[in-house]
Amino acid sequence: MKQFTFALLTMLLLSNPSVASDQLLEEYVKNYDYDARLEMKASSKKLLDLLEDGKAVLVDIRFKEEQQAWGPSFALQIPLNELPSRLNELPKDKIIVTACPHKDRAIIAMTYLRSKGIKAKYLTDGLIGLAENLRGDDALYFLQLMEENKQ
Repeated sequence: MKQFTFALLTMLLLSNPSVASDQLLEEYVKNYDYDARLEMKASSKKLLDLLEDGKAVLVDIRFKEEQQAWGPSFALQIPLNELPSRLNELPKDKIIVTACPHKDRAIIAMTYLRSKGIKAKYLTDGLIGLAENLRGDDALYFLQLMEENKQ
């Protein structure tokens, strides 16, 4: 299913002439291999480590209504359809990890960001998986670390 999703996404992106002409995306696809397949992913546990180390930013790319209903308070909230006009809000010195409840939109956002030369990954277990890893003491510990990193 994962390979099908990536293949479908690639075909959709490459069928649009304005995207197909993008040299970065073309190079990414040409050089795509098993290492690239692993490198584009971040599990929620890996994401938490990257966030705690100040190396990444989580971007919630769900629709505004979804973001208003629930979501991680520490994420940048940029709906997928607003991403092109809000690229300037993304830090240049961090890995951008895109997320939605599962991963379909996150993969689209990650591919788009990479086509713009931005180092990006997608959250493999989605926001649902992230919520499972931020329960009880784990949530408290994570938020304390994030607060310490701000100071």
